[in-house]
Amino acid sequence: MKQLWQSISTGKSTAVDVPAPLAGKGQILVRVAASAISAGTERSVVEFAEKNVIQKAMARPDLVRQVIAKGRREGWIAAVEAARKRLDSELVLGYSNAGVVIGVGEDVGEFRAGDRVACAGGGFATHSEIVRIPRNLAAVMPEGPGLRTVPFEEAALATVAAIGLQGIRLAELQLGEVVAVIGLGLIGQILVQLVQANGCAAIGMDPGAERCSLAERMGCAATARSGEEMEAVAARASNGRGVDSVLIAAATRSSEPVTLAAEIARDRARVVAIGAVGFSLPRKPYYMKELDFRVSRSYGPGRYDVDYEEKGRDYPIGYVRWTEGRNLAAILQLLASGRLDFAPLITHRFPIDEADKGYDLISGKSGEPFLGVVITYPHEPSAERRIELPAPSGSVAGATGVRVGMIGAGNFATATLLPAMKAAGGIEFRGICAAGGSSARSAGLRHGFRYCSSDEAELLRDDSIDAIAISTRPSSHARQVVATIEAGKHVFCEKPVALNEGQLASIVQACEKQLPNRLLLVGYNRRFAPLAQRLKAFVGGLVEPLVMNYRVNAGYLPLDHWAHDVEQGGGRILDEVCHFVDFLGFLCGHPIVSVSASVLPNVGRYSNDNLAATLRFADGSIGTVVYAANGDKSFSKERIEVFAQGCAAVLDDFRTLETIRDGKRSISRSRLRVDKGHRGEWSAFVDAIRKGGPSPIPFQEIVNSTLAILAVARACRDGLPVEVDTEGFISRVRAGEWSAADSET
Repeated sequence: MKQLWQSISTGKSTAVDVPAPLAGKGQILVRVAASAISAGTERSVVEFAEKNVIQKAMARPDLVRQVIAKGRREGWIAAVEAARKRLDSELVLGYSNAGVVIGVGEDVGEFRAGDRVACAGGGFATHSEIVRIPRNLAAVMPEGPGLRTVPFEEAALATVAAIGLQGIRLAELQLGEVVAVIGLGLIGQILVQLVQANGCAAIGMDPGAERCSLAERMGCAATARSGEEMEAVAARASNGRGVDSVLIAAATRSSEPVTLAAEIARDRARVVAIGAVGFSLPRKPYYMKELDFRVSRSYGPGRYDVDYEEKGRDYPIGYVRWTEGRNLAAILQLLASGRLDFAPLITHRFPIDEADKGYDLISGKSGEPFLGVVITYPHEPSAERRIELPAPSGSVAGATGVRVGMIGAGNFATATLLPAMKAAGGIEFRGICAAGGSSARSAGLRHGFRYCSSDEAELLRDDSIDAIAISTRPSSHARQVVATIEAGKHVFCEKPVALNEGQLASIVQACEKQLPNRLLLVGYNRRFAPLAQRLKAFVGGLVEPLVMNYRVNAGYLPLDHWAHDVEQGGGRILDEVCHFVDFLGFLCGHPIVSVSASVLPNVGRYSNDNLAATLRFADGSIGTVVYAANGDKSFSKERIEVFAQGCAAVLDDFRTLETIRDGKRSISRSRLRVDKGHRGEWSAFVDAIRKGGPSPIPFQEIVNSTLAILAVARACRDGLPVEVDTEGFISRVRAGEWSAADSET
């Protein structure tokens, strides 16, 4: 199918072939008939992309600070490479479209194939021939007596209109009021109609004569082209009292619109900022009139809420009458009843293959005036879920390399894992899969894969693939590991491999049938870091138990981040602390047998991510993990200290290793690039596959580390020590006392 991509480095827009998506749980598949280009959001992206590197840096100093911080933390080579990769990528734009439902996922009962729908949401309602939409971000176009059939082109503007409708709701309009609309672009023109639909009189202001004329044809009582004219128009329309509400739909960095709003508003009026404008409020008029200034957040309650938008958890209508989904449905109802008319607002239409002309238009390159710009989809889309990619100029390892497929093409996979795999050598990239399809194509092209897909089954049934790397979110790891093992392939899985004992049991059951013929490796890369290997060699000759301390300055993560979500990431304990628990097990060389842990109160800011865990090992060694989210990220992230038999060692951020024995001090450094072992792990994995050797991390250790981190989470929750019995667990699984049915997150 065709999808519109925009290059971050050049701003060029191109329609490319990507795999058609699959409808997941709570989603529908929609064949798009029309989508709307946002003259605000998308124009700003184009303008940023067309800047040179220096101009980009000046426009986004926050990103420059991130690069500098990364350079200080992980080395300047890594920072520069990360910045270059960020610029050398593509965006899939669009957030408002309309089409026909062609597929319905699990747990969706309100939509059926053939429904005509409008869709919303960045990352979902994109400029694509086929899209997958969460249930709360789509609305069916109403049909029935007295209703007109809403054209897809008009319905494609419904999300844009919902932005205006949310502003209307915040303004709390009452019948008979006079409402001023500042800015008569697309949303401003829609606001004029919505104001009238609420039984109010609209006046408008815009410097463009054509836009003012159109607003008057759409029923605007009067218009003005300057602030002075608007003050006079507002005085006449309100009999000198001032308007009851001001809706600001302008797009400018200037604060002039909010200043003008104060001048034309009556006492205690409501001013609602809908467009992106400056917020420097003049105190005196806002104070003297006691004005109520409100900022409208996109298209309604539910926006930016992952539970609502992605998981389909609606708000109870008795408590939240108008969500973004219900606002979308309301716009469609108004269109069907004839109370709104978007046809006069659509000034340009471009088929998707010529969509670049639309971006030239909104960026001002063509010099033409415009209002509503719509992309059309005139051809029957391909529903293929596998797209062959151009053959790479040279395979990484040729015909003799281990042939690898990848499931997941997110930021970690593309920025860290794939470069490490390529640097390790001995690998031939075959197929790459991501649920949406677009990220799989982008990563596939950049890293030399032979094909991309949106269906992981495509990789599992590909006999040319020897091993699969799993780099999806943790919630799917166990299922994908089992499926890969059952498909007879080696598997590398990013940590954690399981989120509960039931999931781990299903992996043990699958591996019992395949090991040692097929290898399982988990992404505990720190074991393979060069300085970690030196530290292991240093303590390996000691006969006394170890005292180990692993301090992690992890930094704050917002509560709405997916890693905190127990359904997707399992929480930071399972998703991140597992690294450090496993590393101490690697240093000790003996299994963890018990765990105790304490966690700080969350105080509404944290999510059980400030903790101290104590691990006891079979040989009597003790290890502590101190994991802090409440520190300063500019401070070093990781520090490991080991003491035993009159010796000491300190590994600081994998940049410096200091060892002391008999008063003799030795220091090893990694200067330009911090190596945390990603490349070394893949080198070891490829070597084991080629030679038919054991997994670089013994299976028993993988099970022990997983049980230990689950024990840490339980100890934090219950405040009691937890025993870790790896042998007993495996025995119970063999006896059939655990099953995949126990896999509750």
